[in-house]
Amino acid sequence: MAGTPDLFVVCKKCGSEVSPYITECPYCGTRLRKRAPKIDRRAGDAAPRPPRRAVRPTLSPLRTNEIPGIRGDPTGRPNATYALLILSLFGFLVLPFVTDADVALVSLGGDAWKYVSSAFLYPNAWYQLAVLLTMGIAGWRLELRHGPVLVIALFIACGIGGNAIAAAAGQDTLIFGAPGAALGMLAAWALPDILRARNGVEHDGDLLGTAVLAATVALMPAVVEGASAIATFAGLLLGALAGLMLLRTTDVRR
Repeated sequence: MAGTPDLFVVCKKCGSEVSPYITECPYCGTRLRKRAPKIDRRAGDAAPRPPRRAVRPTLSPLRTNEIPGIRGDPTGRPNATYALLILSLFGFLVLPFVTDADVALVSLGGDAWKYVSSAFLYPNAWYQLAVLLTMGIAGWRLELRHGPVLVIALFIACGIGGNAIAAAAGQDTLIFGAPGAALGMLAAWALPDILRARNGVEHDGDLLGTAVLAATVALMPAVVEGASAIATFAGLLLGALAGLMLLRTTDVRR
């Protein structure tokens, strides 16, 4: 190829074969040329690539079990569920230092902040364990499936909203905890799996364990003062309605 140096040159003095890219013979020191030939670095390169076009970021299509604006992450961390559980644990630690009537929800016309505080306070450890275990499992699975927004919305609607419904009914002296949120999340999560089981399709959760958790939380108002039956079953109903809406985005046949 024209312009390409030879593989080697012969020193005229000692007759040794040397590289064509040196100026002096390494064997006898004879000057071969004033400067080494220039290396053509583009000789072995491929044809120049066209400039890359900037790729605009786009969202992937919605997958099964997703609704617009609420996208789950099966490999993510259920941070919203963690936050609700941690706040409830802190509430249990604070309760011994205050009077129950000062922080519990008593009537519909009471202090507005008690609607929130009462949902994080539990006067009984077994009551708290039953509710938080159920809410932790159901909230975790819901958050991985649908994202954190749904978990927070269900806690507000089924937990705080269920307590507000109980306060409006006026059947409870003091209202503590969020059993409605626990059963509401459980219903929203389990409803698609129940329909899959009826269709003979493999499902995500343990329906027998789900039934045991639901029964445990549902029985708390019978044995724990401050656990409202109205709040519990109002939250269950609201969660079931949310589950029915989620069924519109869920293929229960596979």
